[in-house]
Amino acid sequence: MSKITDASQVSLARSLILSGVAAVIGLGLAGYALFTAKGTTTLVVPPEDVALVNQQPVARSDFDLQLRAVYGAVDINQLSAAQRQKVLDSMIREELFVQRGKELDVASVDTDVRSAMVAAVEAGIAADVMASQPTKEKLMAYYEAHKETYSNEGTMTARDLVFPAANAAAAHDALASGQAPDAVNAKFAGKDSGRLNGEDFYFAAKIHLGDATFAAARALAPKAVSAPIPGPDGVHLIYMVANKPPVALTFDEAYARVRGDYQKDAVNRVQASDEGFFRKRANVLIAKDFKQ
Repeated sequence: MSKITDASQVSLARSLILSGVAAVIGLGLAGYALFTAKGTTTLVVPPEDVALVNQQPVARSDFDLQLRAVYGAVDINQLSAAQRQKVLDSMIREELFVQRGKELDVASVDTDVRSAMVAAVEAGIAADVMASQPTKEKLMAYYEAHKETYSNEGTMTARDLVFPAANAAAAHDALASGQAPDAVNAKFAGKDSGRLNGEDFYFAAKIHLGDATFAAARALAPKAVSAPIPGPDGVHLIYMVANKPPVALTFDEAYARVRGDYQKDAVNRVQASDEGFFRKRANVLIAKDFKQ
């Protein structure tokens, strides 16, 4: 009977010891997990980082890139401890100021910071789009849809002559018959408006003349004259000296522009889509007097 009692006591003691060991191991593992989990405080710098600043890592890869940026083509393995420390101190200072900026919520009040943040998000969206390579078929379709925009810039050399209203019709007939503009000016009290000066690109002539007058001018052949165009300073007659309209570019000639425009439009579409998504998930309240 005593033997059975002794065996029971031994088994109970062994169980208590094993339970205690298991508990210690469990607590140890739990503690390790607690203090090494992401977002928790730790006194150990992970091997992939060179520092922790308030638990925010300064990655070794970023540190190496900063060394190369500061010291150029020099082999970073040959840099002195002082040089490496200088760069690390600079990166720690930057992180400290960034964290302080977050505490002060600088991004919400500083216009430059807000603009930089918007630009960074836009650049991230653009980078994803720019990384994709459009097929030749897509670019060709885009070219065909916007063909009128792909041409070299036309030029014109014209004179914008202004006459009194009473003389405009006679001056027009004289120019149309082939008389020289200077002679017609002298005969009918005309003058150059000064809006045109020698050869102009089409876009410049359009700016100088305005849309309506430019539309009349671009249709003129050399030595032709426009119909009278009334203006606040008199009646204008456009006399065309030389007119070289834009020439359409082939797909191959315009390829670089087509590709750039295609990707730009793609970026705009994706940014607009993302903006719509951001708005849908946001709680945006607008004052009554601003609602449309």
